[in-house]
Amino acid sequence: MDKNTLTGFVLIGAVLIGFSLWNKPSEQQLAQQRHYNDSIAQLQHRNDSINAILRQQEQERSLQALQTDSTSAVFGLTQGETQYLTLHNELLSVKLSTKGAHIVEATLTDYKDQQGEPLTLFSEEETTLNLLFDGKNENLRTKDLYFTPTNVSDTKLTMSLQTNMSGRIEVSYELLPQSYLLNMSIRAVGMENFFPANTKAMSFDWKQQARQHEKGFDFEQRYTSLTYMETGEGTDYLSEGRDKQAQMENPLEWIAYKGQFFSTVLISEQTLDAAYLQSKLQEKGSGYLKSYESEFSTPFDPTGQQPSRFQWFLGPNHFGTLKDANKLSFRGSDTDLQDLVYLGWPILNWINRWFTIPLFDWLKHWGLSMGIVLLLMTLIVKLLVFPATYKSYLASAKMRVLKPYVDELAKKYPNADDAMKKQQETMQLYGQYGVSPMGGCLPMLIQMPVFMALFFFVPNAIELRQQPFLWAPDLSAYDDIISWGTNIWLIGDHLSLFCLLFCVSSLLNSWFTMKQQDTGANPQMKSMQYMTMLMPVMFIFIFNNYSSGLNYYYFISGFISILTMIVLRKTTNEAALLAKLEANKKKIAAQRSTRGTAQGGMMAKLAALQQEQERIRAEREKRNRH
Repeated sequence: MDKNTLTGFVLIGAVLIGFSLWNKPSEQQLAQQRHYNDSIAQLQHRNDSINAILRQQEQERSLQALQTDSTSAVFGLTQGETQYLTLHNELLSVKLSTKGAHIVEATLTDYKDQQGEPLTLFSEEETTLNLLFDGKNENLRTKDLYFTPTNVSDTKLTMSLQTNMSGRIEVSYELLPQSYLLNMSIRAVGMENFFPANTKAMSFDWKQQARQHEKGFDFEQRYTSLTYMETGEGTDYLSEGRDKQAQMENPLEWIAYKGQFFSTVLISEQTLDAAYLQSKLQEKGSGYLKSYESEFSTPFDPTGQQPSRFQWFLGPNHFGTLKDANKLSFRGSDTDLQDLVYLGWPILNWINRWFTIPLFDWLKHWGLSMGIVLLLMTLIVKLLVFPATYKSYLASAKMRVLKPYVDELAKKYPNADDAMKKQQETMQLYGQYGVSPMGGCLPMLIQMPVFMALFFFVPNAIELRQQPFLWAPDLSAYDDIISWGTNIWLIGDHLSLFCLLFCVSSLLNSWFTMKQQDTGANPQMKSMQYMTMLMPVMFIFIFNNYSSGLNYYYFISGFISILTMIVLRKTTNEAALLAKLEANKKKIAAQRSTRGTAQGGMMAKLAALQQEQERIRAEREKRNRH
C-alpha cells in the first residue's frame, strides 16, 4: 500500500473522528437530554404502571366472575393446588406447572452458571405463557386455570382442562431423546359447542426475562436480542441497543428469546400470525439483560381433528447443535435455527460457515485447549493469506527502492503550482518500471474479509465460554487483571490485559509499516504517521469490554504480522530488487517500442486522467488571465 493510499485511509479516519467530536453535544445539552429522557422514562413507567394495574383489575374481575358463575365452562377450575412435574433427558430438564399447563423452568445439565451449578435458562418468576381461546359466550385464559396431569413419564406428559361442557383442552409435551427440543401440541376434545363456527385461530401471550448468564453485562447485552424468522423473508431481530417494539406484517415461523449463548425458541408447525414483538433493556446490576414479550395468533382446529403443534428449543446457541435441531423440527432444514449464531454480513457469514467453523471444529476435536485452538487457527489463516501479504509487501518494497527517483522529481518540481506535473511524471515513472501504486492495497483488501469474519465468529463461539487460558479465566469474557469497581467514561471499571497486548501489537505493527514507507523529511507524511499510530491507542477504549478470546486472537495476529514483516525486510535484497526493476524497465520499453504505444492498463488510464486534469487547469488559468 503506497503512501497516497495510506494517506487517504488516515484522512477518512481523521474526518470521521473529527466529525464525531465536532458533533458531540455540550455538557449542558447532555444534561438537558438526560432530563428529557428521564422525564419520558418516568412518564412511560407511570403509564405502564397504570395500564398494568388496570389489566390486573380487569383480570381479577374476570377471575371473580368465573369463580362465582356456575354456568361458566371453567367454573371451579380457577382454584386448586399447583403441581410441578419434570421431564428430563440426557441434556435438558424441564419443569412444568399444572397452573396454566406451561413450562416454568428449564435447566441445561451440560452447562454451568457462574457459580458452577447446572445452568437454569429461566425460572417460574421470569416467564409466563397464556393461551387464549375465544368462545361463543366466554373466553378461556389458561394462565389462571388448573389442569390435571395424565400420561406422565420421564419424557412425556399430558395436561387436561376438563370443562363443564363435557369437553376438554389437552396440552401435551414430549421431550425428544438426546435433544434440546420439546414438542408441544394443543387440542380441543368435544368443545365444538363452545367455539363459534368461524373459529380458526387461538392466541398466545408469552413473556420472559433474559437472565444475565455471563461475566460482562455490556458485552452480553450487545449479543442478546429478540430474533424471529419471517416466512419467505429470512431471519431478523429487534435492535439490541435500545427498547424496540414491532408489529409484524408477515407471518413468522419461529420466535427466539435469544441470549449471547443460550436461547428459548418457540417454533410453529404452521405460522405465527399478526405477531406483536417487544424488547426492553434492563438495568445493569438487575441480573437481567432484556425483557421480552410477544403476542400472536396461530391456526387452531376447534373440532380437535388436527392439533396445533409447536416445538420449544431450550438450549445453547451452538452452530452444530442448532443444525441438528433443524433435522428434528417440523419444518426440517428450512427452520434455519443456526441463524441464531450471528456470523456477520453475507460474505463474512459464508467464510465463517464454510471455513472458520469447520477449521475450528477440526482443531477442537484434537482435545486442545481453546487458547491453543485460537493460536493454531491464527497461524493457519496467516499461512493461507501469506501470498497476498507477500505481494502487498513486495509492492511497498518496489515503491521504496524507486523513492530516490521520485525525490528527483520532487526537486524538479518544487512549486505547489507544478504538483499536477510532478504527479503525472511520477505515474509515468511507475509505469516505466511496471509498478502499480495500487499493487499493495488490493492484496490487503483481499485479506480483510478473513480477519473480519473472525471478529464475528469469536464472540459467538460458545465453545470459548468458561474456558481458561493463561491469566484469563473465561475466553468469552474480558480478562480484568485490574478492576476498580467504578465506571470511568470510555474505559469502564477494569483494564483487560489481552486488550492492552492487542493495542501494543497494533502500535508496533503501524510503526513497522511506517518504517517500510520511508518518508524522509516530508512533514506532511510525518504528521500522517503520528495520526495512524493514534488508532491503536483508541482500540484500548473500544475493545476493553470485548471478550479476551477476541483480543487474544487480534494480539496473536498482530504479533505474527510484525514477525512476518521483520523477516521479509531482512530477507529482501533491495539492490537486487532495483536491478530487477531496471531490467523490467528495459523490457517494457522494448515492448512499447515494438507496439508503438506508450503504456497500457491502469497506469495508462491514470496518466490520461491526469493529463485531462492538467488540460482543464491550464484552460481555467488562461480564461482567468483574459
